[in-house]
Amino acid sequence: MDFLTIVSFLGVATLLTLMPGPDNLFVLAQSIAKGKNAGISTALGLCTGLLGHIAAATIGITAIIYQSALAFAIVKYAGAAYLLYLAYKSFRSKDSDLKLASENSLSYKSLYKKGIIMNLLNPKVSLFFLALFPQFIHYEAGYVSLQMLVYGALFLLQAFVIFVFISIFASKIGSYLRKSPSFSRKMNLVQGSLLTLIGLNIAFSQK
Repeated sequence: MDFLTIVSFLGVATLLTLMPGPDNLFVLAQSIAKGKNAGISTALGLCTGLLGHIAAATIGITAIIYQSALAFAIVKYAGAAYLLYLAYKSFRSKDSDLKLASENSLSYKSLYKKGIIMNLLNPKVSLFFLALFPQFIHYEAGYVSLQMLVYGALFLLQAFVIFVFISIFASKIGSYLRKSPSFSRKMNLVQGSLLTLIGLNIAFSQK
């Protein structure tokens, strides 16, 4: 593992993290609707979920799940069902649910938990690690598990930094949009539609 390899890995990881997906889109939606701290709380949950994927990839559980059609299907459909459940709750939310009367009234703990569950139940994250990490492992150097842990830590760090920037940027946009009386209801519909699309995409995607 040399400096050039690490830089190359970070470059690929950053590009992939910036691509529209369930995680960054969910952070974006929460930040616009509820502010920067809500987005960061969601990001902390997502990155905590990443720890599970990193551990699974290092131990080899990811490869086992990928090889087992039943295990893969269980994780995939559980993740899709959870996203559709969150979409249903968004559609059912009242306008007042998204208004920032007080930042302290927001349930950051709830957003943190949602982030963890969303990430853990997204099989594409595990498959991504399974496909990406081996490309940068120097097998002749040994300590393969340690190398995977290092890459996992680097991936988690850059993901959190990007999520924080998304939260800050999106919250500034949201501060203007929230001045509109009809914004709350529209945001509920947008968030619900977004979660529905992501959930259906996971449910009907192939390995």
